[in-house]
Amino acid sequence: MKTSAGILLFKREENNWYYFLVHPGGPFWKNKEAGAWSIPKGEVSPGEDLLERALIEFKEETGQTAEGEFMALQPVKQKGGKTVYAWALEGDIETSGLYSNTVQIEWPPRSSRMIEIPEVDQWEWFSSAEAKMKINTAQAAFIEELERKLSEVE
Repeated sequence: MKTSAGILLFKREENNWYYFLVHPGGPFWKNKEAGAWSIPKGEVSPGEDLLERALIEFKEETGQTAEGEFMALQPVKQKGGKTVYAWALEGDIETSGLYSNTVQIEWPPRSSRMIEIPEVDQWEWFSSAEAKMKINTAQAAFIEELERKLSEVE
C-alpha cells in the first residue's frame, strides 16, 4: 500500500483557526472543489523518514520551507487505501508568491500522450468549517484531532 506524508499548516486569527490547503493541478482536478483539496503531502519511499518527506513535499508544492515545532497527528487511511501521516505546524504563509514543481502525467488516460502539469495549482487558507468541506474526506480527521488538542491547551 502507498504511504504519504505531509504538513497541516494552521494559524489563529482572533478566535478562529485557519488551515492552509493545496489543490492538485492538472485536468482531472480542474473543476473539483469539495473533497479535492489536501494538505501539502507526497509519497514516501520505503525506509524514508516520514517527517523529512513531509518537509520536502511542502517545499516542492509551495516553494517555501516549513520550520517550527511539529506536532504529530494520527495517520489516516484514504478511500483508495493510501495511508497519510501528518504533522501540524502553527505558522503563516503568504499565498501570492507560492509556486509548485511540475510533474508529467499521461493525459487523457491510456492515450500514451504525456503532458506537464503543476503538482499544485492553488493555495488557500480556509476557516475550520470551509477546510473540512474542501479537504479530502479522510484528511478532515487531521483538523478534528488538531482542534481537540488545541482546545485542551486553552
